[in-house]
Amino acid sequence: MKQFRVAHRLRRRLRIVSPVLVRHAERCYLLEILLRKQPAVREVSVVVDIGSLTVRYDPDALPEARLLATLDAILGHLQAAPPPAPVAPPPADAPLSECSLSVEGMTCASCALLIEMKLRRDPRVREASVNFAAASVNVRGAIDRAGVAEVIHRLGYAAQPMDTLAQRRQVIAREQARIAEARRRSIRSALLSAPVVLSGMLMHRSPALRLVEFALSSAVLFGSGGEIFRKAWQLARQGEANMDTLIAIGAGAAWGYSLPGLFGRRHHVYFESAAAICAFVLFGRYLEERAKGKAGEAIRQLIELQPETALRVAADGAESEVPIDDVRLGDRLRVRAGARVPSDGIVVDGASSVDEAMLSGESLPVAKAPGDRVVGGCINGNGSFVLRVTAVGADTVLSGIVRLVDQAQGSKLPVQKLADRISARFVPAVAGVAGLTFGGWALAGAPAATALSHAVAVLLIACPCALGLATPTAIMVGTGQAARRGIYIRHGEALETAAQLTTLVFDKTGTITAGRPTVSDAVLAAGHDEARLAALVSAAESGSEHFLARALGDWCHGRQTGALNAESFAALPGRGIVASVGGQQLVIGNADLLREQGVDPAPWQETAERFAAQGKTPVYVALDGVPAAIFAIADQARPGAREAIALLHRLGLQTVMATGDLDAVARHVAAEVGIERVLARLTPADKLALVRELQAAGGKVGMVGDGINDAPALTAADVGFAIGGGAGIAVEAAAVTLVGGDIARVAAGIELSRRTMAIIRQNLFWALGYNVVAIPFAAAGRLTPMIAAAAMAMSSLSVVGNSLRLQR
Repeated sequence: MKQFRVAHRLRRRLRIVSPVLVRHAERCYLLEILLRKQPAVREVSVVVDIGSLTVRYDPDALPEARLLATLDAILGHLQAAPPPAPVAPPPADAPLSECSLSVEGMTCASCALLIEMKLRRDPRVREASVNFAAASVNVRGAIDRAGVAEVIHRLGYAAQPMDTLAQRRQVIAREQARIAEARRRSIRSALLSAPVVLSGMLMHRSPALRLVEFALSSAVLFGSGGEIFRKAWQLARQGEANMDTLIAIGAGAAWGYSLPGLFGRRHHVYFESAAAICAFVLFGRYLEERAKGKAGEAIRQLIELQPETALRVAADGAESEVPIDDVRLGDRLRVRAGARVPSDGIVVDGASSVDEAMLSGESLPVAKAPGDRVVGGCINGNGSFVLRVTAVGADTVLSGIVRLVDQAQGSKLPVQKLADRISARFVPAVAGVAGLTFGGWALAGAPAATALSHAVAVLLIACPCALGLATPTAIMVGTGQAARRGIYIRHGEALETAAQLTTLVFDKTGTITAGRPTVSDAVLAAGHDEARLAALVSAAESGSEHFLARALGDWCHGRQTGALNAESFAALPGRGIVASVGGQQLVIGNADLLREQGVDPAPWQETAERFAAQGKTPVYVALDGVPAAIFAIADQARPGAREAIALLHRLGLQTVMATGDLDAVARHVAAEVGIERVLARLTPADKLALVRELQAAGGKVGMVGDGINDAPALTAADVGFAIGGGAGIAVEAAAVTLVGGDIARVAAGIELSRRTMAIIRQNLFWALGYNVVAIPFAAAGRLTPMIAAAAMAMSSLSVVGNSLRLQR
């Protein structure tokens, strides 16, 4: 019993955190050496990146107070970190939230899988997705951002918030610093490894030469490559492993096997292999970081659209420059000529024209005057104006766009699930294969040095990084290119499904047509005064947002005398409205609505047919149960619509027009743009049924609509394409939003998705094929550890480089 108590005491640990550890890495390494010399200290673990020091010691021989005093004398500012308490499952009705964090310190795809696995095991987490290429994590569950960061920190990685554009800018700055540091490490390791490799080629090494090799290779492994060993040790203590583990085992085994050779010339040494392995790995990671940075160029360009400062206008008219993070709702900001709009707002003074290419993809100036809305990130023209801020931080349109692109880049495609399942089992499987390789060669009578060399080659050649990068890098580049064209993809699944579409269903008004209809003809029944009728119709339609309602409102403006208010109003989707104005009952809509309300539309039937044959939409007006007028509303097809439909046909897609308009009007517009199949007089429920019918027939269906009346069909379609306008981009419900109203972007989006999926298939084929071929070659002794390390780095670069072809 006494022995058990003593053993238990020796397992006692003290964990502290100190900012000094982060700022002064060399001081904590000295501290580690000093602590290890204490007889009472059994184990010391330092994780510099998160400022953590863990000491396992005998509390009888070294009281905690004395240990803390010793540490504080060297480091100062210590804070005891209590051991993590067991996490209790949250209540069943606990509110769920989503958060995204940037993850720093991941070196390969297995790092991402490890973090994802740990998060999914947490009872507070419902869904977790870690994207190695984007260096981000998305979590949904009853856990806050601090909880997610704590789980990640315990694994030896750092997590940073990226909610606002300013935070995202800091993440990018740290990323650039990491790339610069990776470059320095790569150069140092190459310079130190070169003499070792040259010495190894000489074969006949003197004791002095071996000492030089030992010193230089040690500097490479535990200096430039020290992070690899620290991370491997950190994970080993938690019973986990990743690619750093394999590299540390491989390079460390070559270095450790060579140590007896310092004292006996007959013992072969592999210092050159150990140094070259680390040098190749560090060089590969530097190139990989650079390539991943290029893949995320679209996000960076979007973030850079927001200026870092703004000109705040005080109540007395004085102007002062303030950081963008200090801007608050209601602030008045001055926007000078040629400057970028700092935040979303309403123009309150001055006038100018603004380039809204960020939203629409069209570099056309849009006039802005007091009362008009402006969006942060857009470029002001030659004028100057003052705006009142209506949104800041994560609530701005630009933040919404970045979030859309971020979500798409961080999501996982179904095609990636196989790669993840393989990668999750890869590290332990490779370690097993390496062990079998060593055992097989040893049993076959090969020298231990030869068996070790082949086992190390297996450990190094089988990196799953290429497999882990195959899908996310292609998604990052593909969605980034789509965003540059005004195509915003909400999630990666839409990118994959769009490549498989067979049929596209188009709404007419606001989609095929420009959505700016005007009244071309107005015929009033005898005895009705135009001004009085205009006042009644204007009041009735004031509660409707439909395109036709706005056209009637424009016609009424300037004709009515006086203003009336509607006592009651009811909109009937696909048919029209019923309202009560000034004590009179109004019915405005199509012939079916009039019949439902007990009004006979026959007196206007011939006129309606004539309007429909001209491609105009007839709208009836009945007053107190009697037909009072008929209007013809015309809406022209969008410029380029015919060419866009022709391109879709060349891509092998079938097109269908589904509209609530009259059959004659729909066929007239369809004939103009080249759509053969037309379904008219459809309600939103009918459009939904059409989509489901096409899907039941085995087709993959895309729906293109304005996102309002077409919402049910957009949701039910395999991919919904919403025609978005300007600032509405950030709140569209469809999987894909097309800004600017150009339906040619539908074809561009589908074509880009097909190219992206082709790149993903090529990447997966290369990554899987590489490992299938390389591992047997390494196990058969056909590859040296140095060649294996170089091939491992090149496999990841080839995948990222192939994905970057999408930028062309």
